[in-house]
Amino acid sequence: MKKQTKFYLVKEKAVPEVLLKVVEAKRILNSEKSATVQEATERVGISRSSFYKYKDDIQPFHEQAKGRTVTFILQMDDKPGILSDILRTVADFHGNILTIHQSIPISGIATLTLSVEILPEAGDAEDMVEQMTQQEGVHDLKIIGRE
Repeated sequence: MKKQTKFYLVKEKAVPEVLLKVVEAKRILNSEKSATVQEATERVGISRSSFYKYKDDIQPFHEQAKGRTVTFILQMDDKPGILSDILRTVADFHGNILTIHQSIPISGIATLTLSVEILPEAGDAEDMVEQMTQQEGVHDLKIIGRE
């Protein structure tokens, strides 16, 4: 019986340093065509064996998001304009809103579930998420799914 591959979406602070260095080495290799794996791994401070062990298992979120559907859950203040700001951010990054559901606010906090198709021509999805989390009145944003 074939073992099913599982995927996890974690915040950068939870990712082991070696994996972040693998991502950086991959960036060097992609941006500097003459760079070798040996040179890239030496620059970031990891072994070539670590690079080869993990290179296919980690990619920045924005590289994997385009052409996919991402579902977010946000906790936000129940104040006029906050939802509009969130939707404007999605539009600014050329995301396509597929579903949206806002709960009835409890104690002044509303929960928003939002599914967004990240189109190939969209801006950087990582920047979109960061901009949404920085908006006034947004308390928490989690990515709960990606297809």
